[in-house]
Amino acid sequence: MHSLLLRPLPSPTTSGSLAGRASPPAPRRPGAVVWAGDRRCRRGGVVAAGAGAWMEEAGTAVLEEAARRNPALSESYRPAGLPRPNGTVLEAQGRVCTGPEQTRPLGEEQAMRVLDTILRSATGELKEEPVSSAQLGAFFAGMTIRANCFPEATQWSEGERRAMSLFWPRLVHVLPPEVKFIADPEGTIMGANGLTGPRYIGQGTAEMRLVGALREVLAGGHLGYEEVQCVLKDVLPVGSASVDSKVVSEALLAAFLIGQRMNRETDRELKGYCLAFDDELGPPPVADVDSLTHYGEPFDGNTRFFRSTLFVAAVRACYGETCLLHGVEWMPPKGGITEGQMLKFMGANTHLSPTQAKRLLEDENTGFAYLHLQEACPSLYSIIGLREHIKKRPPLATSEKVQQFVRARGKESMVAGFYHVGYEDPLLMLMRRRTVHAGLVVKGEEGALSLTTKERSVNASKGLPVNHCSGFRTPNSANFSETDGISRESFSVAVNAQELGFKSTETPRTDKSVLKNLELGLSALGGDKGPAYDRIVLNAAMADHLLGCSGAQDINSALDRAREAVDSGNALRRLMNYIKISHKVS
Repeated sequence: MHSLLLRPLPSPTTSGSLAGRASPPAPRRPGAVVWAGDRRCRRGGVVAAGAGAWMEEAGTAVLEEAARRNPALSESYRPAGLPRPNGTVLEAQGRVCTGPEQTRPLGEEQAMRVLDTILRSATGELKEEPVSSAQLGAFFAGMTIRANCFPEATQWSEGERRAMSLFWPRLVHVLPPEVKFIADPEGTIMGANGLTGPRYIGQGTAEMRLVGALREVLAGGHLGYEEVQCVLKDVLPVGSASVDSKVVSEALLAAFLIGQRMNRETDRELKGYCLAFDDELGPPPVADVDSLTHYGEPFDGNTRFFRSTLFVAAVRACYGETCLLHGVEWMPPKGGITEGQMLKFMGANTHLSPTQAKRLLEDENTGFAYLHLQEACPSLYSIIGLREHIKKRPPLATSEKVQQFVRARGKESMVAGFYHVGYEDPLLMLMRRRTVHAGLVVKGEEGALSLTTKERSVNASKGLPVNHCSGFRTPNSANFSETDGISRESFSVAVNAQELGFKSTETPRTDKSVLKNLELGLSALGGDKGPAYDRIVLNAAMADHLLGCSGAQDINSALDRAREAVDSGNALRRLMNYIKISHKVS
């Protein structure tokens, strides 16, 4: 992986401030972040006077990482050694491996090009950029489901039919049997050249179960909760050196995952994905804390705008709202900025066990923790490479946000981001299944959790607006429902930051720069007023308020409390403490 030369940091701007109840610009206090001016990015970009000792201890590690992998860009965190997918076929997958209304049939020229690429790869001509087994499984699963059950507008185009009639008689002689099964499982699509599918059963017990489930999926059908769980436990983890790793065709697994998403998963199926590996590492440790919020950010990160959740967690920890973040350093399809990247860049230990994370949650000097999926759920981590090759997000992209890798002695809450229509209610369903006391789903910027202070445009797209929030919490009145032994009341609101006294400001752009995201967040925690500061305060206070946290029933009090956590330097100190203590617990 090539490493780009690091450029000098631009001078920071502080445009945008709070109005009304918002905090005015204040003189710099001791311990505030001091910008490096014309110093190079290799020095970490910022220097905190109150964090001098941290810079002495962790600076060397940061410099070594910067020189080795260029950690300023999120793409640098893609795991080394993962084979790249074929670009021609991947582009086509983006069109045909999606929902009944979103699919865009290929034109004849593109269909010809895609099938020719597959043929040349199967015959060994494409040495540099072959089409992977997972790509074959995903592409042909998409074509089969479209042929079997999609509405007429998104079924095969005439161009696709002509291309397939020309290439399939040649492809049938060079494709592996599992791909021919996926392309025509019942012998009803390819005519006389589709005889493999009806007879195919797979190799070994795990594949046989997968093939049986896949027949239903490729016909547009759905599976039960237990069936999904059994398939996942049979086939995962894959491709690792572990004695527990399974050997199944990546084509079959890719077809299964993308097929379930194309068919729009039922609640039972999503629940199967969500709970399948709860016991992989045994019972989760229980943290001795009064309140714990599980944060479910989209694992594939942000590619355009400031990602605030790491800094929000440090703020909320200041007043006893313990936060557990979980994710990966890099995840397709976006491959954007993640909490794991930021913590690794700063020198934190990002590979903690759940028990080690529990200690950080309990530590009065930190109060938040981050868990990497590789340690928390190795089975799901094992298919990151496969997920890049199926192009579109699988059902796991929804269910992985609703996890409890550590439990709490006191109350537990969950927060998850979403973007696409139809996933708000399923996320809340999964949270209720977790029997937490409060749950919150947020349509933030880029489908992440970050609420914006930017005023909504009159030309905004239809559907739920950015800043839409809904969920449930422990009730303060008698009007509530009770399930699973926990009383809950529901809510739904579109947060208007201007009504709370915030000035409308453009969200700072980071454009996949981990360094820029840290630059904005650390400056804000250092007391610099501006758009990043506003968003951290707004997101911390709204989470407290909507989840029904103690002391946050009044939103203005919640905002004041969040500002105090920042302005006092407490939030910055906790983040710096985390860098050091994360190494000590291991």
